[in-house]
Amino acid sequence: MREARYVLAIDQGTTGTRAMIFNKEGLPIPGGWAYREHQQIYPRPGWVEHNPLEIWEKVKIVVKEAVERSKVDPGEIAAIGVTNQRETTVVWDYRTGQPVYNAIVWQDRRTAPQVDMLREHYFDIIKKKTGLVPDCYFSGTKIWWILDNVTNARERARRGELVFGTIDTWVIWNLTRGSKDVLTPEKGGAHVTDYSNASRTMVFDIRKLDWDDEMLEVQGRLPREMLPLPRPSGDKEVYGYTGPEVSEILGGVSIPVTGDAGDQQAALFGQAGFDSGDVKCTYGTGNFLLVNTGSQPVSSRHGLLTTVFYSMEKGRAVYALEGSIFITGAAIQWLRDGLKIIEVSSEVNPLAESTPDTGGVYFVPAFVGLGAPYWDHYARGLLIGITRGTERRHLARATLEAIAYLTRDVIEAMKADTGTGITVLKADGGAAKSDFLLQFQADILDTKVVRPVVFETTSLGVAYLAGLSVNLWESIEEVRRNWKSEKEFVPRMDEETRERLYKGWRAAVQRALGWAKEVPWAYGY
Repeated sequence: MREARYVLAIDQGTTGTRAMIFNKEGLPIPGGWAYREHQQIYPRPGWVEHNPLEIWEKVKIVVKEAVERSKVDPGEIAAIGVTNQRETTVVWDYRTGQPVYNAIVWQDRRTAPQVDMLREHYFDIIKKKTGLVPDCYFSGTKIWWILDNVTNARERARRGELVFGTIDTWVIWNLTRGSKDVLTPEKGGAHVTDYSNASRTMVFDIRKLDWDDEMLEVQGRLPREMLPLPRPSGDKEVYGYTGPEVSEILGGVSIPVTGDAGDQQAALFGQAGFDSGDVKCTYGTGNFLLVNTGSQPVSSRHGLLTTVFYSMEKGRAVYALEGSIFITGAAIQWLRDGLKIIEVSSEVNPLAESTPDTGGVYFVPAFVGLGAPYWDHYARGLLIGITRGTERRHLARATLEAIAYLTRDVIEAMKADTGTGITVLKADGGAAKSDFLLQFQADILDTKVVRPVVFETTSLGVAYLAGLSVNLWESIEEVRRNWKSEKEFVPRMDEETRERLYKGWRAAVQRALGWAKEVPWAYGY
């Protein structure tokens, strides 16, 4: 029998899907990765969708390519883990595998009217039970919208024909579809999610670690039968085994699917953030900061979210406070695709470095509102301070600086909630490849920023969760020993400059807040 020596991680993100194969040392196998982007769909201003069937096709492609390029024998892959863009919502017919509507992406703002009602009447109870603040970001109102706006969807859901899942659930169900050995054989595949993803729906009680009937009722009378089975992020009881469609890609081998976590939680796990107070920031499509708060949830008083970090045992979890920033790396894409002032995203760094400052320009990338700590879904993007002397290099620098300013906003809230400062910020994600950005981040925070050797910490984190479930790694301490720093950035900006720049940023944000309420007709409200 072949020795299981590797873990396959599937990272289904907002802009694309990655598959990576890791060895026991927590290192990616040479050649053992693949990536494919998928289409971004914008039907109306503030609406963002993905095609779930396209996403599934891209998952199959990257899995096949990663295995073939690595030359790893599929029989040596001990487990598969899945991590994902979290709140993005899919509703499908489990008998046919056909979605009833496109996936509604976490960035989508169409449910603002429902959220306004929730904020007015249910704010405190939602925050107490789910750890979240009512916002279009989360899955509950997205399911509500689909049931109310797709022909016959509510009736079909009541008849038990339709199921809901965030993207992890959709991918795991497809991975295991047709397998006899799954936790939910009556659904045709493993219809599961982990506690960390469930905690992002706004209908999950983070203390009881189960769906909440009151939350389901107030958010559009959602049928409980639609919801996936909530499970630990890594568990000795596997979710299921790959079904015929996937096993064919893997040369006939059936592999257990054992790990699942939201992308941001997986990144903190991959950064070995196992101690209370450990903080990471993922610089991706948006920026997402998590601080480990231990075995008890901590309620935020300063605009952060209380969320499940991970779980390795049914009924128990480790928690975190999170600051979710909706648009950061996506602003760089906008410079490329919208303004066309750069041809490829990597050009933003030398362009930004070609000027010593922004010339007084601030850019607030509130394309879909502002998340933590502001939680204003009516905020919109703002460029301010433009003069006749403003050039594209100033816009490039203002974009990168905005990412660091938004991150400081969240760090300030974390300090206020926990009562302690932070000594190190662990950075990962695509934009964290920029030395300029991480140096400015260290400067504006007055805190050391560290970048790890293994950069794809989201994939690595869920690989660890899957591998721990099948004993490829014996303990979290073994995982901790694998983490290594690649580069450190220490502050070198003087205090007067730092606070002057940050004061200007806060003034710019104030001018962006509430704009869609001023001109609601422009955004379909």
